[in-house]
Amino acid sequence: MESSESSDWQPVLTLLVLLVAAVVLLHAVSIALRAIREPLHTGPFGGGLEPQEHALSRFHVRWYPVTMIFLAFDMEMLFMYPWTKVVSAVGTSAVVEMFLFLGVLFAGVGYAWREGAFRWS
Repeated sequence: MESSESSDWQPVLTLLVLLVAAVVLLHAVSIALRAIREPLHTGPFGGGLEPQEHALSRFHVRWYPVTMIFLAFDMEMLFMYPWTKVVSAVGTSAVVEMFLFLGVLFAGVGYAWREGAFRWS
């Protein structure tokens, strides 16, 4: 009975040995093929001048209101292109809705102007 029990575990032990050997082999291959990481010096792109600051540096806070205003006008264009396709089919109500939309947009620009979003100092 002893010999049948050891033969039952032989495939499991063989698989375990193969698994450990595969892990050790993969680890050895990864060590052998490891790339040496050195900083890459890159030259200027497009402009021809060396950059004065890091590419991931933070922007001054005064750029954020300008960005928000740009996005507002960008959304205006996003809604105006399809509007031009349906304005003749819908009629006067489409024109009234677009002028209401532009009015809200320009009210936001007026508010930003009043709050000083366009001043740089």
